[in-house]
Amino acid sequence: MMVTARRAPAFALLMGLFFWQGAASAQPISPVPPELRGAWFAGSCTAPDAMLHLTARSAARLPARGPSRLLRFNESREQDGWLIGTGRGAEAPRIMLRPGGTEGLVSAEPGPKLRDDRLPGDTPVQAWHRCPAPPLAMSALHGEGLAMLGALEQLEAACGTPAGQGSGCIATVIAIGDVSGDRLLSVAEIGRLIRGMTWVLAAADGASADALAFAGAGGALAGVAGARLVMESLDYDGDGRISAAELGQDRVALAPSAGDAAGQPLRLEGVQDGIALLRGLMEGLLPGR
Repeated sequence: MMVTARRAPAFALLMGLFFWQGAASAQPISPVPPELRGAWFAGSCTAPDAMLHLTARSAARLPARGPSRLLRFNESREQDGWLIGTGRGAEAPRIMLRPGGTEGLVSAEPGPKLRDDRLPGDTPVQAWHRCPAPPLAMSALHGEGLAMLGALEQLEAACGTPAGQGSGCIATVIAIGDVSGDRLLSVAEIGRLIRGMTWVLAAADGASADALAFAGAGGALAGVAGARLVMESLDYDGDGRISAAELGQDRVALAPSAGDAAGQPLRLEGVQDGIALLRGLMEGLLPGR
């Protein structure tokens, strides 16, 4: 089983969570208010036309038919009763949100050419409402991805700044992946993170519901393969679980590295050749290579 080229970005991003190097600090934003976060629906609750899922810093519009849209806010602000979230990209995509009616929500997605001082202009608005529970098919399709979407924001808060690196970051990685509550990560739990990341990447690319389902199926296979690679790389005691200590080994604090005065420098070129040979052998063992 291999991590396919299509699914490799999700695996690479997951590995980035484990070996987070920090990110440049962003400007403070106006988060989505807690009472507006979560799932909203257009149409009937039994067969919605679309779902809009809001987290503190993102919005995912997921229609029953047609392309999805995921905006992770690079900045957001309040203007004339609206919360305006802006995503990354050349066109700086935007979504506008405000409460509407009795416990409802209204959204608008202005085009890239509409100036900020003229928002919302003639942009069509969409009304949303809460439902007691989403349809099972919708939950099955989007549940893991939406859980990962919220988890990404927790990871960014805990790990994404120089001040956030260290044991707190490691603890957050364990916490968002630990389903069983044993404070360890199993192959299944790591696979869940990879599947969720695969969904996030597909939604960010504007995938349709069918494409998201296909991405989920591929993510399931990649999740198992990727999770086993992570496990083999970090499970030092061989118990089939990754602990916070194993995840932080040689990453939270520097080893003493005192060295030894005896001996002579090794010819590193020979070591490099050996590593290349080992890598070629391992890649040859992966089916499909």
